Amino acid sequence: MNLIVEKLAKPKERELKTLVLFVETFCSQKHAERAQNSQKLCDECDKLLKYGRAKLILCKYDPKPKCRECKTHCYAPSYREKIKEVMKFSGMFLVKRGRLDLLLHFI
Repeated sequence: MNLIVEKLAKPKERELKTLVLFVETFCSQKHAERAQNSQKLCDECDKLLKYGRAKLILCKYDPKPKCRECKTHCYAPSYREKIKEVMKFSGMFLVKRGRLDLLLHFI
């Protein structure tokens, strides 16, 4: 993943780090029993993260807008609903545990 992050522009790099953090948080809290042995993510969350990463890398906008404010919704409807669920849960979870820096990301 570090190789991918190095190739991205700073705003996309920050978006990717946030995406990874949010999906990992969601999975650890909601799907901990589904993760296989030493995997951080269950198969469903791993698939969502790979899909989100691909969409982020292929985003044609520069600077990249927030996905919820974008004119072109590139996520398929099922993935869009799932990522909304992940972002809502993880955002609140992390802010309640002191990650106030994430509030700035939303504002």
